[in-house]
Amino acid sequence: MSHTYLTTDELSERIKYNPRTIRNVLKDTVLLEGRHYIRPFGQRKILFIWENIEADMFEFSGAADFSIPMSNGSYCIG
Repeated sequence: MSHTYLTTDELSERIKYNPRTIRNVLKDTVLLEGRHYIRPFGQRKILFIWENIEADMFEFSGAADFSIPMSNGSYCIG
């Protein structure tokens, strides 16, 4: 299993978000520990898993279909 691990600054360059926004807004709301990032060896440092982030960005972008998000978390396909 091969993953591309990125620091916050490296991720910010790829997705064009400010590193502070990634740390304070996206982390733990959109980016989830264990899926989108890890803490190697249980330390403070965070490494983001690029392949999972990229896959979820495309999946939830709505670019592939014409869907409307519903309040219960499902999607209405139009």
